[in-house]
Amino acid sequence: MFCWLKKIYKKLNISHKGTMIIFVMIFGSISFTIIVLGVSGYALFEHRASTHVYRQDASFHIAEAGVNYYKWHLAHNPTDYKDGTLVDGPYVHEYYDKNGNLTGYFSLEIDEPLVGSSVVMVRSTGWTVKQPNSKRTLQVRLGFPALTDYVFLENANMNFRFTTDVHGTVHSNGGIRFDGTSDSWVKSAKDRYRYLNQTHDGVWGGGGPKSFWQFPVPPIDFFSVSADLATIRDLADDAETHFTSSGDEGWHIVFNGAQFDLYKVNSRDCYYGDGRWRRRWRQWYWSGDIYCYDVGSQTLIDTYDIPANGAIFVEDDVWIDGVVDGRVSIGVGSFPVQGNYKTAFINGNLVYNEKSSDDVIGIIAQGDIMVPYEVPVDMEVNAAALSQFGSIYTPNYDADENPNGLKDSLTFFGSQISYAGGGWKYVNGWGNVVSGFEYTNHIYDGNLKYYPPPGFPVGSTYELISWEEIES
Repeated sequence: MFCWLKKIYKKLNISHKGTMIIFVMIFGSISFTIIVLGVSGYALFEHRASTHVYRQDASFHIAEAGVNYYKWHLAHNPTDYKDGTLVDGPYVHEYYDKNGNLTGYFSLEIDEPLVGSSVVMVRSTGWTVKQPNSKRTLQVRLGFPALTDYVFLENANMNFRFTTDVHGTVHSNGGIRFDGTSDSWVKSAKDRYRYLNQTHDGVWGGGGPKSFWQFPVPPIDFFSVSADLATIRDLADDAETHFTSSGDEGWHIVFNGAQFDLYKVNSRDCYYGDGRWRRRWRQWYWSGDIYCYDVGSQTLIDTYDIPANGAIFVEDDVWIDGVVDGRVSIGVGSFPVQGNYKTAFINGNLVYNEKSSDDVIGIIAQGDIMVPYEVPVDMEVNAAALSQFGSIYTPNYDADENPNGLKDSLTFFGSQISYAGGGWKYVNGWGNVVSGFEYTNHIYDGNLKYYPPPGFPVGSTYELISWEEIES
């Protein structure tokens, strides 16, 4: 450019002063033109970029509108996974602004729940009319929360000793004495209640953290906390895993991965409960409880696969243990429902083949769910347990007569729901654990909230489980 200016200077052949004026004028004009063009180009680029971003954001909001629409749709049609049609998707909807102008579209892809689950997968893709190739996609999971969302859900007063660790939410319609430790909410429906002839707050004790204690909270209606055992019975009929009365002491189910062995229990072992020896007419006798809750002799009946629908129904007392690989619920009861309820005994370690996977077992009993005497010193239970009208507990065995009545530890991974409460340890007047499990660790299984065992009660309103943006 400067060479070009020198040529102009030679042709003009004018004074040095005039040359400089012309040079400045020409250079200034050129520089101004370059600056104007640069600023204009940058402004145009910024405009195009901001327009693109705006339309990208608009596509995102349209995709969100698609998610909200389908949540609304499921609220009114909880089992409709075809968007009100009878055909497979995707389902395309128009999107209008507040002024009624068509501004975009969203397309929905719906994955209906797997068997035994309420979780619906929804993918919503949004785009604008003016920029149809600029799309945004959101993927969400929606599901009904189950009552197994609690590590403990009780309709009675509860008492947690200092040797108890709780990892998950506790709710009681009664009062709670809490001397243990927790990392989640401890909730009572009572503002005040009576305990040992004294009045206490709904939640009280020497445990904590106390910042997790809430009382009073709304009670949970236990008349609605009743799994449909009749449905489980019917499913078990279909699967040929409905076992009526044994004609003897009951049934024993031992899980072996994806199968289970079924035994008939022919006799029971008995142990002394709370009581003492007394003498009368020169003879000693036991004045107290005698618990016949353990398997004595038994006979193998057959080996079964865990049914595809996961349902087993037993119309007798049943003992349960083993390793579970799959999804299964054991319903224990009889129809018509009578006061002489059948009992489910957790007969030893009952564990999943793999935790935090698709393995799950539910025990739903009209009566008690109980851990008997002959179990491991360090015991583990992986399960969701629901007693409709009874308790979940271990009996109080006499320490002198039953030296193995006091076990070291119980780890319960899952959820415990019972109408009449329960307990895992018994203490003497000095506060020492003398029967049951000295140390107990209760851990909530997060899979149970939206993926409960077959037949377990769930809520009626879909909740958002997860949300993420994926590539369109």
